[in-house]
Amino acid sequence: MVAAVPQSMTAIGIPVPGGPEALVPETRPVPVPGAGKLLVAVAAAGVNRPDVMQRKGLYPAPAGASDIPGLEIAGRIVALGAGVTRFAMGDAVCGLVPGGGYAEYCVVHEANALPVPAGMALGDAAALPETYFTVWTNVFERGRLVAGETVLVHGGSSGIGTTAIMLAKAFGARVAVTAGSDSKCAACRELGADLAVNYRTQDFVAEVKAFTGGKGVDLILDMVGGEYIARNYEAAAMDGRIVQIAFQGSSTATVDFRRLMLKRLTHTGSTLRSRSVAEKAAIADALTAQVWPLLAQGRCRPLIHARFPLAEAAQAHALMESSAHIGKIVLTVDPAAV
Repeated sequence: MVAAVPQSMTAIGIPVPGGPEALVPETRPVPVPGAGKLLVAVAAAGVNRPDVMQRKGLYPAPAGASDIPGLEIAGRIVALGAGVTRFAMGDAVCGLVPGGGYAEYCVVHEANALPVPAGMALGDAAALPETYFTVWTNVFERGRLVAGETVLVHGGSSGIGTTAIMLAKAFGARVAVTAGSDSKCAACRELGADLAVNYRTQDFVAEVKAFTGGKGVDLILDMVGGEYIARNYEAAAMDGRIVQIAFQGSSTATVDFRRLMLKRLTHTGSTLRSRSVAEKAAIADALTAQVWPLLAQGRCRPLIHARFPLAEAAQAHALMESSAHIGKIVLTVDPAAV
């Protein structure tokens, strides 16, 4: 039975941009789902780097989106907008949203929602959408990774990185990663990475060259930027591809582009949050066909490092900024969902 929907809810606001303490529980009206949209009673919400940037005032929500942070949720549908056909009241779903996830209720377009994989708890499903949408579109669609190729993933112990390891291995690729400690490297190897390089003590260019017999890697997924850009060109194989998805280092660099020309490299990139509902829907359809069966079979899974109650969003952000985590951080709204 679906419970009655209240008029107000607890959500996490950002009255003034700043550090983790800028995240403040507030009382907000429960949103009303428009045409084609679902109202979800949120069981849990994932925490992601773009949320941190938004909290700092560096990544505002797209026009028309909620100013409440949070890009991924899981829960049960409690109200349907006009014309919804893909889901029914009470269905367990997870979804990608342009904002609004850090709240007791959240609206998601039905085309950007997915059924919770068979046998998975709602508290785990909340860690799926942002990372799986990102990895699928950048590694397999834009990056064109195929079985037998080698991919280098920077930030291998992050939520994106751990997902990329498991998916790339599931589709028959060899995986090299960089991470910031020996323990993080060991965790990546346990997930299936064939090579894990501690970037604080090792040169990833030399290590991947040795690992590939001098050939270099076919694909690089980079969320660092800065001085890594030139080093990525060195580490890439002939006709290699580099996909840029973030800049935890710097968004600018001085690069000798002769290496790009001589190796016939492709350097591309993308963002996810600002894409249209239709573009995200196409990714959701691909995930339904290609990846959701793997999740149901247990061949890949969300790796969750820590869970915090919604009211402790500030502590969750402090952990993320410490980079001490391996995998995902989740905010729990309904403790029974874990």
